[in-house]
Amino acid sequence: MKKILSLLFLFFLIIAGAQGKKFFEAGEVELTNPVEKINLNYANDLPFVKVSINGKLYNFLFDSGAPTVISSAIYTELNLEKEHKSTVKDSQKNKHEQIFTKLPEMTVDNIIFKNMGVMVMDLNGSELGCFKIDGILGANQMAKLFWRVNYSENSLEATKDLSNFKIDHYETVIPFSPEPQKTPIVVAHISDKKVNLTFDTGFTGRLKIMESDYDPKKVKQVVETYGSNSVGAFGAGKPVSGFIFKMNELGLGNKTFGNEMIMTGNSRLIGNDFFKDFTFVMDWQNKKIYMNKIRNNPPTLESFGFGYRFIDAKPVVAFVFKEGGSLLEVGDSILSINDVDLDHLDGASACHYMINRVERDYKTIGIKIKRAGKIMDLRLDKKEYLN
Repeated sequence: MKKILSLLFLFFLIIAGAQGKKFFEAGEVELTNPVEKINLNYANDLPFVKVSINGKLYNFLFDSGAPTVISSAIYTELNLEKEHKSTVKDSQKNKHEQIFTKLPEMTVDNIIFKNMGVMVMDLNGSELGCFKIDGILGANQMAKLFWRVNYSENSLEATKDLSNFKIDHYETVIPFSPEPQKTPIVVAHISDKKVNLTFDTGFTGRLKIMESDYDPKKVKQVVETYGSNSVGAFGAGKPVSGFIFKMNELGLGNKTFGNEMIMTGNSRLIGNDFFKDFTFVMDWQNKKIYMNKIRNNPPTLESFGFGYRFIDAKPVVAFVFKEGGSLLEVGDSILSINDVDLDHLDGASACHYMINRVERDYKTIGIKIKRAGKIMDLRLDKKEYLN
């Protein structure tokens, strides 16, 4: 399967305040069965679970790159009390001050979590609202159990006893260091450097590093980009120059992976485009991740040479590939793609086209844009990069 790069989502959150560690240790968990099977819905490169609070069902993102989060609406409905406030930073370095509280009870299928520390957040802002999530089942909550994940089968299991998962045949073992909010940080060996990566199930991409980690002398092939190719929990970052490149070798835990694709950006992350080829187990007790490869999908990259995001229900070019001289520029307004009108959308239809990209299944597209008051009709071909 080819990865078609349009825009990546990173629901990755760092707690900047000093009150985190004790707060995120809080909570208890009860299981009915030795291994609990949870209904997982892996869609749009993100994992979702159904959560019950006070008998009402909600849609939560299963995200190891963030603490547990509830929406502002749930916080108000339950009439919860504020424990404290703290500054939170997303993957794009955007900062907001958020309320933190305790959630008396949350049920995930047959698993009951009590008195969990949670962050309160407006989940309707930016593109985040299009995913219609009511919260995040985050790392501090995950750390109470062992979790086995298989995206290809929509399978998520949890247990209190690691031996129930029979991990002896898992060929990759990756030690990690947990942040105060319990987010796992793994070490990768890239270009003879040790790079700390957040193991982030809320990241739709593959591997992302800071530009300072990038060494042009060590890469096989590279595409230079400009703009913002990712959206965080609080929106996109500022346009910057970046690179997408292939490495001969990537060291991760006890394994070396060849011919890996990496991009530069504002964060250091490893995400679902990598994880989807594995069954993996997250073990906070021994601070290890165990991975068993279930399919061989060498990373490839296809693109029309640009990506766009929706701002006030209107699509705007957010980043471009510099290779070959792009016909598009960051900031161009997209009026239509293949004669699909994208200039007169309401919020719901903008969300539909953000998730279901018009151009996704085409090799060639006609695109009408507006730049500095001038309307232009262009034709673009999808290309494969980094062969």
